[in-house]
Amino acid sequence: MSEIETLDCLIIGSGPAGYTAAIYAARADMKPVLYQGMQPGGQLTTTNEVENFPGYPDGVTGPEMMVQLEAQAKRFETDVRFGFITKVDFSGSIHKCWTEDGKEIHAKTIIISTGASAKYLGLPSEQKYLEMGGGVSACAVCDGFFYRGQETVIVGAGDSACEEAHYLSKLCTKVTMLVRKDEFRASKIMADRVKNTPNIEILFSTDTVEVLGDDNGVTGALVKNSVTGEEKTIPCTGFFVAIGHTPNTAIFKEFIDLDETGYIKYAEAGTSLTNVPGVFVAGDAADKRYRQAITAAGTGCMAALDAERYLAAQGH
Repeated sequence: MSEIETLDCLIIGSGPAGYTAAIYAARADMKPVLYQGMQPGGQLTTTNEVENFPGYPDGVTGPEMMVQLEAQAKRFETDVRFGFITKVDFSGSIHKCWTEDGKEIHAKTIIISTGASAKYLGLPSEQKYLEMGGGVSACAVCDGFFYRGQETVIVGAGDSACEEAHYLSKLCTKVTMLVRKDEFRASKIMADRVKNTPNIEILFSTDTVEVLGDDNGVTGALVKNSVTGEEKTIPCTGFFVAIGHTPNTAIFKEFIDLDETGYIKYAEAGTSLTNVPGVFVAGDAADKRYRQAITAAGTGCMAALDAERYLAAQGH
């Protein structure tokens, strides 16, 4: 049997939440170990330009920002490890975790910062321009600014899709909203808001066939009416997908209270506490409302401070 590693603080997942938690935990001499997870750096690694994070007057790329955050965490001697946690057991007083290669870790405190993954349509053309950073995005608040004065398309039918469409309408000359079914899933108030916005055109019963583009990025979307079978091309430079997010919380569901969509519930509002003492949550694994790098970083700070207080109360 391999040797069990015992830690004061284990951080599961990177990104702004995990790295900020690591910076605070390391400075508090908690000697944190951080496992980067399936996507080191989190969702921001797929974001070409970050212009709304304080302290970067000229903007920064998502990957560059994550490299800097990782370096800052390491400066205070955070043990940053490549790899991920595949299994946990929070049933007893000892928090047990296992890595993908079977290593067992016992941690006095755990900070979950596994984030959430945006859902995409899965079209090869969509993935091509997403990877290229040339016009496909799952966050209008993050990236809408780059399309000011241009035409955009947004796919989705829920409240967040309506909210993002309305946000884009203030920046873009025209927003075309593609709704797969013949009605919105959104609340009436949100649906009415987009219906009453002059520069939003709503196409119901419409599927995306292909995202069109060239070497510079997106130029349009080929769509098909599922009732009539008619296909047409919509010119656009930005293609936004707002069909939801999947929180990366499946391995915790046996022990941690989740809501109906899989987001971790806070045990106490305004804190990072979960229902399991000594286990804290930061970032998008619990936040389905804001989903911004700056709010994730803020909750990372909260989780580290809460973990430090927990350890102090336990006499560590």
